[in-house]
Amino acid sequence: MGEKKPTLPVSRTESAKVSRRRFVGGGAVAAAAASIPLQPLLGGKESQAEAAVVPYNSHMRATASMTYRMSMARNEHIDVGTQPDNGDSQQFTDFSGNYSKALLHDALGVPNKASYQSMLNALRSGQFADFENMIIGTPGGGPNSKENGPQGGLALDLEGFDSHAVVIPPAPSVASAQTAAEAVEHYWGALLRDVPFIEYSSNSRVAQAAADMNKLSFLQSAANNLVPFPVTPQNLFRGQFVPSDGNAQGPYISQFMVQPTFLGVQPLSQQYQTFLPGVSNEFITSVSEFQLIQNGGSSGKNVAFDASFRYVRDGRDLSAYTHVDVLYQAYLIATLVLSSINAPPNPGNPYIGSRTEKPFGTLGGPDAVGTLTAVATCALKAAWFHKWMKDLRPRPEEYGGLVQANLTKSVPAPQAAAALHPDVLNSAVLPLINSMYGSYLLPQAFPEGSPTHPCYPTGHGSVGGACITVIKFFFDGSHKIRPLLAAAGRDVFEPRSDGSVLNTYTGADRDSLDINGELNKLAYNISFGHGIHSGIHFRSSSYWSILLGEQVALSILQDRAMSYNEPFSITVTKFDGTKATISNV
Repeated sequence: MGEKKPTLPVSRTESAKVSRRRFVGGGAVAAAAASIPLQPLLGGKESQAEAAVVPYNSHMRATASMTYRMSMARNEHIDVGTQPDNGDSQQFTDFSGNYSKALLHDALGVPNKASYQSMLNALRSGQFADFENMIIGTPGGGPNSKENGPQGGLALDLEGFDSHAVVIPPAPSVASAQTAAEAVEHYWGALLRDVPFIEYSSNSRVAQAAADMNKLSFLQSAANNLVPFPVTPQNLFRGQFVPSDGNAQGPYISQFMVQPTFLGVQPLSQQYQTFLPGVSNEFITSVSEFQLIQNGGSSGKNVAFDASFRYVRDGRDLSAYTHVDVLYQAYLIATLVLSSINAPPNPGNPYIGSRTEKPFGTLGGPDAVGTLTAVATCALKAAWFHKWMKDLRPRPEEYGGLVQANLTKSVPAPQAAAALHPDVLNSAVLPLINSMYGSYLLPQAFPEGSPTHPCYPTGHGSVGGACITVIKFFFDGSHKIRPLLAAAGRDVFEPRSDGSVLNTYTGADRDSLDINGELNKLAYNISFGHGIHSGIHFRSSSYWSILLGEQVALSILQDRAMSYNEPFSITVTKFDGTKATISNV
């Protein structure tokens, strides 16, 4: 950090009476605090002693606190310069290569110029009044007729990196082979939503999807570090940070989404309300409905729910989970699961081996779960900066509109439709989609399609990357998970094909699964549940959002390290397998 830890002294001999004014400082703060009636809280003058039970130097403490805050502010005074976009906004002057959902549209895939300019004007000025004057497509049309939180990317934070100092590369161009490959993956994901993960190895359409994806030029290229290659039924729709990482091992669903646990005394079975299978729960497959939704309108359709609660066993279940989850929900539950199976703390925790004390509000359970929520909000602000201010990447459903416009020669033609990479147009998946739905649009798992904010990076992924980094800070991620489960009377589980019960996983790799691998898998389960399986986020949006969240969490943890009284050096394994150490010594 380049700064010594501020000294927070406690004098054992200090007995001078501390006045209220001296306690809170001077100026406006003191004036405001002076209005607070302290005497009733303390029991009146007759109950007040001349000093605290344990004497301390309040003035030195206040100075140390201010020094700490100023030191952290200096450390986070970072200007990375203007981060570049992918150039699509300059190449496609009709705005068809960028996000435009909920704005007014003139035709299939063609935003209205005045409407789009009104959004750009608000983003450039940052003025609340300009955001209120954006021209949207369906005024008063319900929640999805409004742009979702565009000012979030302009907010500031008091911990960690500023949102504008978190760096990820530009989003892939709408015309790139990479985006074409990611779109093909989405189309296959829509067709395979109802195939249980446990049946992937024997399903003929899964095999067809893997074979088709292996023909994609991006997957075959040296630039591909996102998709496991070659694609097989075992690794289809699985994440990857580095080849052969924990994402490709064991059951598709992380143990942290299936192992039962407790929230206090409240049982959490990890069974969920899911969507019913079938084409009746597929949405936005006609051009008229697509244009209505892109203008922020509502089709009036509702998703049909299963009457029985299920363990997550397929893509549609993951879609249902991420449709309404609290963004840090899965990671809070993961923390509860780890606690319930007595997962050991991170080896750098200074309380290990102590015979006199144990952690609680610092480096203990309350610290862990409280920090999850803190990093989640900061990660969202960083994601919203890239979404709205830098990239404005279109949603997969918008890309599907460009595919439809290209293959049906719609007029007026969006400029970006003519620039699509041929890999998507020549994929074996499009004739299957067209024969089933009568269009080349990307079927959506939700009636409203995507939320009304740009695609890159993802909110779910950024929160996942941040929260999992926090969990690694508190727990020993290198520990194998099966022995911990066995000691708790459990085993490695995977849901049965109907999601009604959990089966014991018997794969040969069950003993190699560790906490870090299952946490990394959880990040992708959630982000792909809100991405590939539901149809609303490209793979690279998930990948970079998870790494963005990790950046945010590491900066916050390092800032906070200097606030702890306990000396420690805690090392976490990052998503790419490298190490990061958080230390205050």
